[in-house]
This record gives sequence, C-alpha cells and structure tokens, in this order.
Amino acid sequence: MILSGILEIAPNARAIIVFAHGIDSSLISPRNRLVARSLLQRGFAVLLPDLTAKKPGNGVESTVSHDREDIYRTASCLTAIIDWLAVDPATSALRIGLFGGRTGAASAMIAAARRPVQVHAVVSRGGRPDLADELLHDVRAPTLMIVGSKDAAHIAHNRKAGERMRDKPMLELIHGATHLFGEPGKLEQVASMSCRWYQRNLAKCG
Repeated sequence: MILSGILEIAPNARAIIVFAHGIDSSLISPRNRLVARSLLQRGFAVLLPDLTAKKPGNGVESTVSHDREDIYRTASCLTAIIDWLAVDPATSALRIGLFGGRTGAASAMIAAARRPVQVHAVVSRGGRPDLADELLHDVRAPTLMIVGSKDAAHIAHNRKAGERMRDKPMLELIHGATHLFGEPGKLEQVASMSCRWYQRNLAKCG
C-alpha cells in the first residue's frame, strides 16, 4: 500500500495526531488544516494523509453500500499508517491519536478498535462514529465527540454511537454551531477542545 500525505513534527513532540477526512473531502480540507495547525503550534506532530483514492465500482451499488465500503477501506489505510508510525524511527516513540471528521470519524473508530494498543485517543468532529457499527464496542481509546448544538441529526448519531461503546465517550456540544462549524470562532473551539483532550490522554505539551 502506498499513501501520500503531509507530516509535520513539532520540536520535542511526544505524540502524533493522524487525521481521517470524510470520503467526500481530502487532506487539504481547510477545517482539518486549521485544527492540525493549532495542534502543531501546541507541540504535537500531525499527519494529514491523502485517503481519497476510490475503489472502482460497477456503477450500480447503492450510496449506502458504497459509503460503507469506503469507510472500511479508509480504516484499512489508517491501520497501515498506524503500523508504519510504530516502526519508523522518526515516529516510533510518539503516542498516536486519531482525529476524524464526518465519515472519517467512523474510519478512525474502526482503526482504533483494530489497534487498541497503539491508539491512545480519538476525537470525532461533526462525525458519524455510529457507522463503525459493531466495532464500536472494541474501541478502548478515550474518545471525544464534538458536535454543533444546532446539528440535531449528528447529536443523535453520536449518542447512538456512545450507547454501543463499552468505554463511554465524552460528548461535547459547541453552542451555536451547525454541522460544519462555519460560524465565527466555532472551529477554533473545536481545535481548543481537541488539544485539551490529546494533552490529557497522550502527552503534556505547550
């Protein structure tokens, strides 16, 4: 498997955050880049991989089945990345956290379930962790789910996911935010919450 991405390591970093974007997004997602920049400034290493490659289809499968297939394919890419980080000399000493947006949150949950020893924290931003289905029960990493207070559908999806998890996640609502956190200052709140979560569960930083 060959994957490309953007890897940045802050001086004296003790942990690395791997981003998982949704199937309709890319590594240049401005929302993920803003959060990644904030984490980098606070002493974390960050990796934004390109997970956009699609498996060729026959054009007749449903959107639901196609999305499910892409979610699990993305999770397999994340698992391969986690394995590489664990052995590469530049990153092997760094504790690993995952950050998933939209359907990327489900892929992050699946990867965390498959690699419970290596993954130490997960953050879902406006995500669909419920799409990880039965694997949610196997997630051991402390998990933070961030949802806009005006996004009723995703609040329900995240609560449903939390009910399936043996180790219960923390659900944080950002007041006045909608699904994409496009309101002024709301995405910065996502970054701040995420950093505090990783600081608590991965490593102390700046």
